[in-house]
Amino acid sequence: MKKRKKGYPHNSDIMEEIMEILNKEIFIKPEDFYDKIIAKLEEKGFKTSFLTTKRVWRIYEEMVKKKIIYDFLEVMKNN
Repeated sequence: MKKRKKGYPHNSDIMEEIMEILNKEIFIKPEDFYDKIIAKLEEKGFKTSFLTTKRVWRIYEEMVKKKIIYDFLEVMKNN
């Protein structure tokens, strides 16, 4: 796999961090979720100044709808 220069995170980078955080931290509050994602991405060298809460939650919602992850945070309503 080609290694790319780190800059702003792609959706796939955010997905990786979401899965990593949900696997490591079982009891996480939805209020703290965005801050943990930002901290992990910055730790890996990404620029997060333009990463919004709306984008993180949109990616989380897409992952739940595609059944990549279970809604551990219980923030989505049952359809």
